[in-house]
Amino acid sequence: MSLLEGLNPQQLEAVTLPHQSALILAGAGSGKTRVLTTRIAWLIQTGQIGPQELLAVTFTNKASREMLVRISGMLPINTRGMWVGTFHGLCNRILRAHCRDAGLPQTFQILDSADQLAMVKRVMKSMNIDDEKYPPKQAQYFINGAKEQGLRAGKVEAFDDWSRKLVTVYETYDAQCNREGVVDFAELLLRCFELLSKNEILREHYRSRFKHILVDEFQDTNRLQYFWLKLLAGPNNSIFGVGDDDQSIYAFRGARAGNMLDFEKDFHVEKVIKLEQNYRSQGNILDAANALIRHNRARLGKNLWTAQSSGEPLRLYEAMTDLEEAGYILGEVKQLKNEGTALSEIALLYRSNAQSRVLEHALFNAGISYRVYGGLRFFERQEIKHALAYLRLTANPDDDGAFLRVVNFPTRGIGNRSIEQLQEVAVGRGLSLWQAACANTLSGRAGASIAGFVKLIESMRAACATLPLPEIIDHVAELSGLITHYQNEREGEDRLENLGELTNAAVAFVSADGPIAQVTEEGGIQSQGFSALAAFLAHASLEAGEHQAAAGADALQLMTVHSAKGLEFHAVFITGLEEGLFPHDNSVSEADGLEEERRLMYVALTRARRRLYLTHAQTRMLHGQTRYNIASRFLEEIPEALIKRVNTTRFSGFVSAAGFESGFESGYEAKAPKLETAASGWRVGQNVVHAKFGSGVIVSAEGRGGDARVQVNFRDVGMKWLALEYAKLAPA
Repeated sequence: MSLLEGLNPQQLEAVTLPHQSALILAGAGSGKTRVLTTRIAWLIQTGQIGPQELLAVTFTNKASREMLVRISGMLPINTRGMWVGTFHGLCNRILRAHCRDAGLPQTFQILDSADQLAMVKRVMKSMNIDDEKYPPKQAQYFINGAKEQGLRAGKVEAFDDWSRKLVTVYETYDAQCNREGVVDFAELLLRCFELLSKNEILREHYRSRFKHILVDEFQDTNRLQYFWLKLLAGPNNSIFGVGDDDQSIYAFRGARAGNMLDFEKDFHVEKVIKLEQNYRSQGNILDAANALIRHNRARLGKNLWTAQSSGEPLRLYEAMTDLEEAGYILGEVKQLKNEGTALSEIALLYRSNAQSRVLEHALFNAGISYRVYGGLRFFERQEIKHALAYLRLTANPDDDGAFLRVVNFPTRGIGNRSIEQLQEVAVGRGLSLWQAACANTLSGRAGASIAGFVKLIESMRAACATLPLPEIIDHVAELSGLITHYQNEREGEDRLENLGELTNAAVAFVSADGPIAQVTEEGGIQSQGFSALAAFLAHASLEAGEHQAAAGADALQLMTVHSAKGLEFHAVFITGLEEGLFPHDNSVSEADGLEEERRLMYVALTRARRRLYLTHAQTRMLHGQTRYNIASRFLEEIPEALIKRVNTTRFSGFVSAAGFESGFESGYEAKAPKLETAASGWRVGQNVVHAKFGSGVIVSAEGRGGDARVQVNFRDVGMKWLALEYAKLAPA
């Protein structure tokens, strides 16, 4: 069979391009991997280059391996020595070959993220830098960020004392790495870039060797990666860039979608080929994705289409609560399974990791096996296990496992040797580690630190003795230092959201039937029967340990939208489509934030082949409190003709001045909380529209008659108090 057989006209044009730089704008599901690998095979088969004379760059080792497997299936060649790999892998290969020129020993070692952090900590300790004021993780992010910009310490601009201090850490860290002959991941690329920049002979050698450079996922390249490609290509080589600016969703990692626009200009690209035929999704799904992404301004522009039928409309479900949302999803999953759809072909997508907790709980109770893709199940996440360990010590300080986990987390100057000494005392006297710590025979700083830890746990126990369960969790998370610790982490936001979700889990647990019902009204840890805390910890252990899908077993797929990129499923649920959640609150304050969120939604939509569900809730628990939500603006950007509303929990609007509406259009038994201001004729949670402020949701109200006013959370302008006599509100 010919290599070119079965290619559509645009794919064929891309594969057979002459020696010139080109941008292949490949939409989701348009066969970009096939185009890339077929292009490589065609160049080799037609004798334009040998297998060792091209460079193909991917972003993951998995993608590299898949590419090599496909090439070996197309051509009878040994792909072993081909220059196909990730940026870091290819740079490592060049540096190994020219280690002396790069100023590295031949046996240089590569530091992973954990090793790098340990090195940063050692350097900061040697500099007597306060790790409370300057958290090592922040220093690590600072160093990597500078390297990804192509900057050594001497070139980094520092505008304040904090950044100037981190520059000195970067400088000292660099010197230490050179002494030890080690490099971190960011250094691989920077060192290789510097090598090729300064060594003209080497640069010309690789330019003459790699006449064709092919780059996958071009939209995910950062500034330094783009400069490296530009340097390697020179004026005469061609770069075959394949990417989709509409799927650029990794700005937080340094990815720069603008590289595609720069590429067009810098390489005088005359050929931009758009791969718009989609082989994955049915028509209605693609029409929805196209309509949504058109709201972004800075894009190269394309319009996905398919030869398949329009298929089913998108199903939109509006729940009253996040629990009801999970219940609906559970029912639909069961129905899909009964219809013959494998669980592995169903994906539940969410914007934030913390959202998985409610979904996991529903699946756990229903006995449905699931797998969290690209991450950990809720109760297995680091921050949750740390919080639970503190809670276990609060309930039972003799729990050695919990003690060992958190005695020095967050760090409080208790090293491994001190812990070993404590263990020796415990074994020798037949005590628990807690009892040994209370007896504290250690001297110096270690003894003082252990005494401080004992005091911390005792204060927690005393403070939590009469608190209800949700407040216990909030108190412990704050007092333990976990909140402060994760606030200082660059990527700590997800962990903080998960800690907040643990409080929500406690609220839901206290409200549920079962052993917890035996707890007295105080809900404290000294309650009779099963204590609230002990019962909750038992529940967490059970939920963490069951329904974990075995390797290879059929299981429902749970994941963030970021993790879903590159995957496809028969049926997809996109959950939590509410303002502040998706799009995320942070997007409002960030440059291009909202457009990136919309690209993220575009990625979510295009994961589905046949069936797509969109769900949101009018109320959702946040840190143990009910939050009233406005439906995501992204729902308004999808044409109504493509949507089938499965239900509506929207309020009927105006009611008589004598009282409030008692039910919902959907007929659900659950009721929204009634306002005390009966004369107002409105309800907390009601969606409303204002002529000036736009759409919003009522969150509270006060007063009667002419003095009645409501507080509305507007999507675009935030919270406003409005006098009902003058506000001219209308139901949404």
